[in-house]
Amino acid sequence: MKITRIAVVAAVSALITAPALSTAYPADIQTESVMPGGAAGAAPKVFLDWPGVDMALIASDIPFAVFVDSPEEAQVLAAVTFRESDGGREFRLAFSGRKNFLGDENILHYTSPPGATDEDARKDLAGLLKLGLVRYAAKTPLAKNLTVRFQDQVKPTSVADPWDFWVFNLSANMFLMGETLYKSTMSHGSLSANRVTPGFKLRTSVRGNINTTRFDFGESIYKSTSSGTGFSGLGVKSLSEHWSAGAFLSTQSSTYSNIKFGLSAAPAVEFNVFPYSESTQRQLRILYRIGVTRTVYAEETIYLKTSETLFRESLELSFEIKRPWGTAGIEIEGSHYLHDFSKNRIDISLATSLRIWKGLNFRVSGGYSRVRDQLALPRGGASYEDVLLRRKQLATGYNTYASVGLNFTFGSTKSQVVNPRFGSGSRGFSISM
Repeated sequence: MKITRIAVVAAVSALITAPALSTAYPADIQTESVMPGGAAGAAPKVFLDWPGVDMALIASDIPFAVFVDSPEEAQVLAAVTFRESDGGREFRLAFSGRKNFLGDENILHYTSPPGATDEDARKDLAGLLKLGLVRYAAKTPLAKNLTVRFQDQVKPTSVADPWDFWVFNLSANMFLMGETLYKSTMSHGSLSANRVTPGFKLRTSVRGNINTTRFDFGESIYKSTSSGTGFSGLGVKSLSEHWSAGAFLSTQSSTYSNIKFGLSAAPAVEFNVFPYSESTQRQLRILYRIGVTRTVYAEETIYLKTSETLFRESLELSFEIKRPWGTAGIEIEGSHYLHDFSKNRIDISLATSLRIWKGLNFRVSGGYSRVRDQLALPRGGASYEDVLLRRKQLATGYNTYASVGLNFTFGSTKSQVVNPRFGSGSRGFSISM
């Protein structure tokens, strides 16, 4: 049976409007195009928001589109966003039509399998980007130059994972530094085991660190040691597109915080105003937790306690959006002990990245904490050496931090030629303050 070109285009359109892909994108459908002379003017103009991607490589692989430098020039906006999960990275490709394609929207999804490299994910996403742009090229005179070839039967979406979605991470680090009169050793190790599925998330980690500093004053030698250990666990059950329930569990010991042993357990519930499926584009989460804390102190505290069991509750609000102009997010958390509401804390943090002009981005982040809950401060205070070496936590009413930076990438993004000689040839600089 002879298949008409209209049927082929219809099949491509139906394929690329599918709501999601499986966890491993099968590169079984290839598109081919031959762009005759003068046809470049008919190709859809695309602004690609994919930080860090090699635009020359993408452009050479998709000859039926012209990639432009700014959203104002574009007929199609294509944005790649992602979020980390222990089952892999979850990517979202959003296509938005402009000008003669106004109203033609499309969203595709892709999850990189555990252990996939950045290059593996890039190749799969580039193939998915190509399919997403075919629907726009099919509405131009270039449609007569597009062909579709189906190479193999589509793989099933189910995944047979011999690890049952468990992901483990082991790290160990040591930093040594020395001079004639000074030597320092810092060691840190951690182990995590995480399992994330659409219905349930389980995250666990154990960690430890020890820092040693030695000063040689000739007649005397001064040695300082600090250490800490901890365990944290989180279990979350997905209840619906807006609700989740779970619990936090943690233990810790820290010479810096005057904690010989601490144990905390807190059930929690979260409501997301927007569906969780839109979290790569926007989210507004409200998290409430209430729990119990058991603490044994290394030294008697300023409240004359050597150990105590307290109840604590907190409320956290997190808002985040990603748009063609950039990304922005803010997080506010308030907490207090139930036995004394004056023992409380408020934490505020924000981060914004703004696209200023054709590859120039302005980034700013900062945070503020109003501290009223330092129950573990030692009664004996801190010595001069403790203050200088930050061996003990000091009384404070607030904490702050701030970061500002500019990032600028420039050069041609329209070239369809890839030449690997002397590297990629890209140029850029950054200014950070």
